[in-house]
Amino acid sequence: MGLWSAIGFLTILPAGSRRTSQGAGLASARGWFPAVGLLIGTALAVLEVSFRWIHTLVSPGGPMAATAQVLLGAVVATALVIMTRALHLDGFMDTCDALLGGTNPGHRRRILKDPHVGAFAVAGAGCLILTKTAAISALPWQSRPWTLILVPCLSRGAMLLVMEWFPYVGGDGLGSRFLRNRGRGQMVFGLTVTGVAGLVLVGPWSLAMLALAAMVGWSVGAWATRLMGGVTGDVYGAVNEVVEAAALLFAALVTARTPAALATPLLMFSQSGAS
Repeated sequence: MGLWSAIGFLTILPAGSRRTSQGAGLASARGWFPAVGLLIGTALAVLEVSFRWIHTLVSPGGPMAATAQVLLGAVVATALVIMTRALHLDGFMDTCDALLGGTNPGHRRRILKDPHVGAFAVAGAGCLILTKTAAISALPWQSRPWTLILVPCLSRGAMLLVMEWFPYVGGDGLGSRFLRNRGRGQMVFGLTVTGVAGLVLVGPWSLAMLALAAMVGWSVGAWATRLMGGVTGDVYGAVNEVVEAAALLFAALVTARTPAALATPLLMFSQSGAS
């Protein structure tokens, strides 16, 4: 039940209802967040490989031009928003308005409940999507699919840490339904999935990416707690978005000199064995 609730909540797939209030499903869903991140990332990787294949058919015999690289980055970044129903992006935008535009903790929490969008939200969303697009465009093809699979898993693992580290001040908001089962078993399971997936997909570099995701997630949660007294469901979404952007930027920097730095070790092992 938890897996299907997580898929239905985090994606556009009709596996469950995002607004279901029965409790049992959503209360046991958060441990599956990183696994659903892998599902989302796999879809992104398939999209990236398909785009590259189509480009090869249209322009055979040459590397992908800079314009095509940027277009690919925009397509993948847009697909990420669509596949998640803009759920986390909405939380990020609300968090930008609240933390940057509020004057005191109560005012900031009221802003989070306001359905209107402010200037901070628009500016933040624009900068975020541009950052993701640029980072994806900069990734070399050798490492891009594996990075795209891993990053949504990392960001959702960071959400689990923030749920554990910081008090929830969102009242009976949607985020509270994931906290009804307060045992740490779900967090341990989710982080185990994240760690194993990282090692399989990108090898030792995944440890640095895990540390970065934890650090960025903690920073967002600590900032929200300092300004509002705790975190909310919107802050969880903001953690996901900021960690995704940070991990993609980190991956682009790591692969700038070594294009295959984040290629799966299994692939490299099979290639060396074949030779």
